[in-house]
Amino acid sequence: MVLESFTPKNNFKMLEVFTNLFEKDINKLIEEIDLFKNEDDIWKVKEGVTNSAGNLSLHLIGNLNHFIGATLGNSGYVRERDKEFSKKNIPRKQLIESLNNTLAVIKNTLTALPEENLRKDFPVAINQQIFSTGYMITYLLNHFNYHLGQVNYLRRML
Repeated sequence: MVLESFTPKNNFKMLEVFTNLFEKDINKLIEEIDLFKNEDDIWKVKEGVTNSAGNLSLHLIGNLNHFIGATLGNSGYVRERDKEFSKKNIPRKQLIESLNNTLAVIKNTLTALPEENLRKDFPVAINQQIFSTGYMITYLLNHFNYHLGQVNYLRRML
């Protein structure tokens, strides 16, 4: 397992790494949202594209607040996944504020999590499968980056 090589004897704290990567990626998404010249374009799609940059951002906010904030941090967040794709025309400033709030939730949650929890089972099954917490955090980072790339590409297309 990859996490086995990241032990305290190597002075390598995976939760710090995860926190730093989420911070870098959320800040990159904020930058992408800021780079839209026309704020209305945040909510537009091109032919053959299903989700706008705004809806992808809402999806990432919901995903991280659910799986990290509520599941690992007991934040009380209640996810409304359908609304992540149906809400429209939220002001850029509000979207960025929500991303910053999500980053704060991630930092608070992951810094409070004991490093040994990475090897423990994630508290909820995903598609009827149980994964380690470390695996799930890695998956969430990859999921975030997948959609971050979509936002970048969509922004440049519009």
